[in-house]
Amino acid sequence: MPVLTPPPSPTTRRAVLAALLLGSTGLVAWQWPQRTPRRPSGNAALEGIGDDVCVVAPPTPYDPALGQPLAAAREVPADARCPVCGMYPARARAWAAQVIFAQGDAYFFDSPLSLMLYLGNVAHYTRGRTPDAIVARYVTDTDTGAWLNAQEAVYVTGSSAMGPMRAGNLPAFADAGAAQRFAQQRGGRAVLFGAIDAPLLRGLAPNLRADHRLHTG
Repeated sequence: MPVLTPPPSPTTRRAVLAALLLGSTGLVAWQWPQRTPRRPSGNAALEGIGDDVCVVAPPTPYDPALGQPLAAAREVPADARCPVCGMYPARARAWAAQVIFAQGDAYFFDSPLSLMLYLGNVAHYTRGRTPDAIVARYVTDTDTGAWLNAQEAVYVTGSSAMGPMRAGNLPAFADAGAAQRFAQQRGGRAVLFGAIDAPLLRGLAPNLRADHRLHTG
């Protein structure tokens, strides 16, 4: 004759349910840190960025509707990302820089420093691109906010001015006099575009790639 097992009492059912819930919560709590990716800090210094960082920074194509020459400086799009550090240059417009390629594509940078890092290794930051195809380079005048030809601007290195990444930077000026006045107030020294070489950049970004070559042409 079969033995009938009486159904569990309400108290027993509640105890089993509580144990299952506790076990499930513990499992989720243990798994959560593994399933949540780490986010880099928005204020991480440039020297904290490794060479293996992959930044998705699509180019901004030339728009004939703008009614301006292909190589003319453009305003920074709100969604443009810096191909060097991944920041949005429009959020720090006073430091922004840009390059324009022969077919009209433009890339925007959060600062002159990021621009210089890019010019030294174009193919690394934008696959398939070469420095020879760049037709224009621009930086922002620290005094006026206007666009300056990056090759004609004068920069200050070693000042107390911190750029968008809170790292050492290269504020740009229209002439040597303006750069000297800034250096007197904030420290540092004025340098021309052609004097910005790998050793200088390594002092601002210690993790500078070994294959960096600044193209001034």
